[in-house]
Amino acid sequence: MFPTTASRSRWLLGIAAALLCTHSASAQLVEPNQLGLRMGHVHLNVRDVDAQKRFWIDQLGGTLVKNGPIELIQFPGVFIMLRRADNPLPSAGSIVNHFGFVVKDFPAALARWKAANIGIEPTENPNEVYLLGPDALRVEVYGEPSIPEPIYMNHIHFFPNDVPGIKRWYVNAFGANPGRRNCIACLSRPRVFESADLPAVNLTFPQTAKPQEPTKGRTIDHIGFDVTDLDAFVAGLESRGIKIDAPVRQVPNSELKVAFLTDPWGTYIELTEGLSPK
Repeated sequence: MFPTTASRSRWLLGIAAALLCTHSASAQLVEPNQLGLRMGHVHLNVRDVDAQKRFWIDQLGGTLVKNGPIELIQFPGVFIMLRRADNPLPSAGSIVNHFGFVVKDFPAALARWKAANIGIEPTENPNEVYLLGPDALRVEVYGEPSIPEPIYMNHIHFFPNDVPGIKRWYVNAFGANPGRRNCIACLSRPRVFESADLPAVNLTFPQTAKPQEPTKGRTIDHIGFDVTDLDAFVAGLESRGIKIDAPVRQVPNSELKVAFLTDPWGTYIELTEGLSPK
């Protein structure tokens, strides 16, 4: 999936410009929005950390970096974080079903994945696939030759049963820009999804018939947003009646501060300040 056709070029240029401007100052995270928030990370529960590192670094081109004692796999616009878990449930069936990237040279990437025997689930669109990673992880990848770097973060795909409600919540809580986006995979039966944009990521909200399970404990355990002033941001959420699951704390031996909350549909969310390595 991708932004609507009319906004696609503007969206790509904006993301690319933001990433290029902020590469040195804040590693690979983009400039925050008007509330000081931007896409930060996706945190995975995995059985085999080394297998996941090979998938994300060797096959998708991420870079292993550290923030104090914390390992992160860095991509333009997002970090992937891995945590060892004995038996994580697959993300299918939870409110966050999958997430996705765009790549510059899709034919070359596809050939590399096939040579490495990565599981590939095709769509109707020959320029898009789902990669089937370890721990039943599905990663959507779409080719976009106009991007200036090999790969960028693109979207998080929710499966809500209350589309207007979840869209309104992310707009009000995090300052997301409401919009709609085309389903690029749906060539024979075009569809348009409700969505909302935050810096470096589109939040996609197709209608689902019944409530999905919470993310916590699944392969996609939680998603993370980085903010410029975590204490002030959390105070602002609480003043609007948004409950915080775990208050702001400093991660030992790092400059990282974190807090946790859960959206009304079961998405576990980590808020960070100082996620990018210095």
